[in-house]
Amino acid sequence: MDKFTLFSRNHPNRIAEAGAVAVIGLGRFGSALALELMASGTEVLGIDDREDIVQNHNGLLTHVVRADSTKAETLEQLGVPEFERVVVAIGGDLQASILTTALVLKLKVPTVWAKAVTDQHGEILTQLGVHHVVYPEKDMGKRVAHLVRGAMQDYIEVGKNFAIVKTTPPSSVLGKPLGETKVRANHGVTITAFERPGTGWSYTTLDTVLEPGDIILIAGQPDRVEAFSQLR
Repeated sequence: MDKFTLFSRNHPNRIAEAGAVAVIGLGRFGSALALELMASGTEVLGIDDREDIVQNHNGLLTHVVRADSTKAETLEQLGVPEFERVVVAIGGDLQASILTTALVLKLKVPTVWAKAVTDQHGEILTQLGVHHVVYPEKDMGKRVAHLVRGAMQDYIEVGKNFAIVKTTPPSSVLGKPLGETKVRANHGVTITAFERPGTGWSYTTLDTVLEPGDIILIAGQPDRVEAFSQLR
């Protein structure tokens, strides 16, 4: 039997709670993901083979285990097959990432997410049958590049041909109902929501009149939302 060290905030025999998520690999990405899940009220089992990392997460996650995730017996002992969602967040050791992912898939986990550090790594994970492959460093680099180039406050790309941007409205749409500005016809984007200081976010309508100081969300093709965000 493989030996592992388990630290638990709850009863150690009840690891796979309903709706819980197992996060394998507690590096920067895995740790941030696991802690964010905990903050949102999701039970988390964290697994890593480094003692210092596990000690640092003791008390922060529902359960945290020092274990070798490349061994099927260990994953079975930890109840990984009982989880509906598992994230393989191993990035530094490609062999461990691929082997762990293959084992998790073999255990018939319904939904598997896996971190990829290169396009080739991602292709291998996809070929294995991973349901969701994520590229944290690559995606963040693309996102920051868009922010650096324009006047955007935030940028989210949804697929390859659609993006949502948070920015300030150009002067051409201020002081008159949006229905009169013909933003979609002239610029190929849609202003979907706005935030006004002291009132929070609201959906826009054709009668919405934007004011200086407002923040808007615009949606459309990446090149068009970026161009619109640069208007002043």
